Amino acid sequence: MSQSIGAHTHWGAPTGFAQLRRRVRLVLWWTVTFQLFTQFGFWLRARRSRAAAPSGALPELIGSASAEEIEVPFSAAPLVSVIVPTHGKVDFTLRCLAAIAARPPDATIEIIVIDDAGPPEETASLTQVRGVRLLRNHVNLGFIGSCNAASRMAKGQFLLFLNNDTQVLPGWLDTMLIPFQTRDGVGAVGSKLLYPDGRLQEAGCIVWSDASAWNYGRNEDPTRPEYNYQRESDYCSAASLLVSRVAFERAGRFDIAYAPAYYEDTDLCFRLRADGLKTIYQPRSRVVHFEGVSHGRDVAVGLKSHQVVNRKTFRRRWKDALAREHFDNGTHVMRARDRAQGRMTVLVVDHKMPEPDRDAGSNAILCCLQALLDAGFAVKFWPHNMCYVPGYTEALQDMGIEVFHGAAHESFDSWMHENGADLDYAILSRPDVADTFLPAVRQHSVARVIYYGHDLHFSRLSRGAAAMQARERAIWRAVDVSVYLSDEEAQAAAVLEPGADIRAVVPYAFTRFGRPRPAPSRADILFVAGFGHPPNEDAACWFVAEVLPSIRDRVPAARLSIVGSHPSARVRALAGPHVDVTGAVSHDALRRHYATARVAAVPLRVGAGVKLKVVEALVEGLPLVTTPVGTQGLAGLGEAASIADDSEDFADAVVALLTDDALWDMRAASGIAYASSRYRPAQLRESLLDAIAPKPTEASALHAA
Repeated sequence: MSQSIGAHTHWGAPTGFAQLRRRVRLVLWWTVTFQLFTQFGFWLRARRSRAAAPSGALPELIGSASAEEIEVPFSAAPLVSVIVPTHGKVDFTLRCLAAIAARPPDATIEIIVIDDAGPPEETASLTQVRGVRLLRNHVNLGFIGSCNAASRMAKGQFLLFLNNDTQVLPGWLDTMLIPFQTRDGVGAVGSKLLYPDGRLQEAGCIVWSDASAWNYGRNEDPTRPEYNYQRESDYCSAASLLVSRVAFERAGRFDIAYAPAYYEDTDLCFRLRADGLKTIYQPRSRVVHFEGVSHGRDVAVGLKSHQVVNRKTFRRRWKDALAREHFDNGTHVMRARDRAQGRMTVLVVDHKMPEPDRDAGSNAILCCLQALLDAGFAVKFWPHNMCYVPGYTEALQDMGIEVFHGAAHESFDSWMHENGADLDYAILSRPDVADTFLPAVRQHSVARVIYYGHDLHFSRLSRGAAAMQARERAIWRAVDVSVYLSDEEAQAAAVLEPGADIRAVVPYAFTRFGRPRPAPSRADILFVAGFGHPPNEDAACWFVAEVLPSIRDRVPAARLSIVGSHPSARVRALAGPHVDVTGAVSHDALRRHYATARVAAVPLRVGAGVKLKVVEALVEGLPLVTTPVGTQGLAGLGEAASIADDSEDFADAVVALLTDDALWDMRAASGIAYASSRYRPAQLRESLLDAIAPKPTEASALHAA
């Protein structure tokens, strides 16, 4: 049941003059800091991508439904029991059932309609709906009594309480089951509720310390980023609430102290939480709710008046939790909606949405984001170009990360003005990002600022290296701590700027590692690379021209597969009888390449930082040949891989692995051992948290502030 509502304010956009002045100043700053062409490229990409952003348009709703024409899904052994309580308003109930029939889930279900002593002449038609289990109360039990009675008759492992004045939209149920499968300790999952005109009705609910509640996002645009990531919520309305049957029964079902209705769903979610279980808001599940049909909207009269009475009951029961875990009404909204009163909130900014199957930098940032989530942080992600990237944006949102995107989104300065006081950390990735975003972060927050350097950018530039080094050194001085992905680079940066706090972190993490297997009989060589990074183009061209001919002289069956995103014209031109250039491939396809290849080649001649392609080969148990450049940040790699300085040595090392099964077996095993001892999630998380945490003296100063 939907309950007490509040209103909250978003800061308005700057005036036209203020926007113009800000843009002029920004262009001047980009020009001075050599970012103008980079920023223009971001703008062009953002403009192209906006057309693909999600739309808030609703499918056509069902305007009328005939009982004899409706057949809903039915299973004798359902995974989910859908409980639809009704008291009159049969026309709405029929449309609710017709919507389920039109959009059946993949999950097996039964639908229990419980008629709460409604007028017989109105409810007779429900008997004509095929597939429904129809229960009837001889006396009016109210919402709570009806739902509890139906739950005792249900057969499913999960119970979905669904108001009769709703219409489900595609994906309504299957998406609700996902958090139970992907998260630990989930007790209930709630839908995004929409008005029939497409406006947002509820994106989870906030309960304040005075026991008042907000249906978060009421009347706003449902496509806004803050309403579209999976997160823990204080509670979700029982207009569409999926609950573990075991957890529901253990909690004692809906409490009749709130009879006939209102605050029973809030109380249930609080009792689940007291039992160690979370309530998750799932924005992928969308349900249209014709709010007010059953009980009206006036809290002074009728059944709706119980909303006021039951709030007092709820407040008495949960006064300690409300005081301990909840904010004062209308304050700290960002933290309140994330249930983050006792958790750290971190903003991560990178140049674009992470695409971990396309470039190593994205993979490193994704590992960082996952580590922060695992450590209990509430995580926000802001891509510099503000592009929505289908699939990749949703992947972060489904992890529980708020992702900002879209041309209509408020400016970063405005967002920081509203929310900066609630940030504990800000992680700025790459020089352009740090230069652009650091001023607003410092102006509007006291967050601890981390510069995530990836690698020393100046060290891989042939032109402009001095200017880039000056920029990076200025960033190191301006932030609280800088992190790099290897001890070598952290130490090199510390030598250049001795007064700066610069630390190293584990760059990547893996949850599965290869296992020993027989050496493949085929002589396939694999080079994995993202060709948006110029050193990879140089490596591919050098290998094909200088190394591969010598290999094929001795192993004529040898073939090279060049796999990776954005192959340049020079790389595509390498394709031939013995060289395949595939372009980007899926994660599963890449694993098949690793499983069937005989040797991984990483023939880099320039570059900086820990190379994901090297680590991935070790993780997969594929013996590796690389150059000294490929070993950067990987201490002791010579015990697990072959390292060659020139084309002749490189060819010799590849041929040895192509022809010597004993050597292949040894290298495969040592590579797996090397990777598994260094690149696990716990190791990355511990190194990251240790690096970004204030030193004891800094922590004391921050606490005093």
